[in-house]
Amino acid sequence: MTTLTDVTPDTTWLGLDGSRVLVAGAGGIGGACALAYADAGASVVVVDRDQRALDALGAELSAAGASYELIQADLTEHGAGAQVVADVVARLGGLDVLLHAVGINDRRPILEFTEDEWDHILRVNLSSVFALAQAAGRHMVEQGYGRILALSSVSGLLAHHSHGPYAASKGGINQLLRVMAREWAVSGVTVNALAPGYVETTLTAHHLAKPGKREELEALVPAGRLGTPDELTGPALFLSSRHAGFITGHVLYIDGGRTLV
Repeated sequence: MTTLTDVTPDTTWLGLDGSRVLVAGAGGIGGACALAYADAGASVVVVDRDQRALDALGAELSAAGASYELIQADLTEHGAGAQVVADVVARLGGLDVLLHAVGINDRRPILEFTEDEWDHILRVNLSSVFALAQAAGRHMVEQGYGRILALSSVSGLLAHHSHGPYAASKGGINQLLRVMAREWAVSGVTVNALAPGYVETTLTAHHLAKPGKREELEALVPAGRLGTPDELTGPALFLSSRHAGFITGHVLYIDGGRTLV
C-alpha cells in the first residue's frame, strides 16, 4: 500500500500548495499520484468507477489529513467526463491540474479479439482521455492556465506481442495529447503524457505472477528491475507545476531504459 511517507518529502519548491487537482484512477499510479499531490498541499478530487478503490484511497488520504473528495463515476459513459469536470469546478472553485490514470489491458493475440472487446478497451483507455481532457481543457483555456497529464505506456511506442488494442490506445493518447498541446499552448495550458515501462500495479499483478514472467520482463529493462507507482509521482508533480510551463506535447518515458533496447 502506498503512503505519503513513500513520496519525496520536500515538494514545497513546486508551488502546488492550494492547486486544484483532479485525478482519474484511484488505484496504482493514480492513487500514488493523488497522495503525492495531497502531500504537496493540493486539494485533490479522485474519480473512479470502483467504489472499493476509492474507499481504500480515501482512508489513506484521510489518515494523512489531506484535503480531498471522491467521485464514483464511469468515465466511459457519454457525458461523464464533462459532468465530472463540472462537479470538480463547482466543489473546488476551479481546476488547475488533471491527471488521467485509468486503463485496462487484455493480453491476447489480435486475431482473438472481437470488435466489442476492441471497443471496450479503446473506450476505457482512449475515449475517456478525450472526454475528460476536452472538458478540463475547455475550462483551463478560459481561465488561461492549466496542466493536463495522461498515462501512456512504452507500449505506445514498442510493438509488444499480445498488446494490440492496448498499444493502439496508448499510441492514440500520445498523438491526441500532442494535438491538444498545440491547440492550447497559447492559452497557458500544457498537455503531456507519462509513459511508464513495466510497473508493479494491480493492472500487471496477474501477469507478473505467471511462472518466470517477472524474470523475463526484468531482463528486458537495462535497469534490471521493474518500476513502482511512486516513481511516477515526481515527474507528475513537476509537470503539474508552474516550473514546467514551457514543456508541452511531450511523451516522457519512465521505463528504466526499456525503450533504449
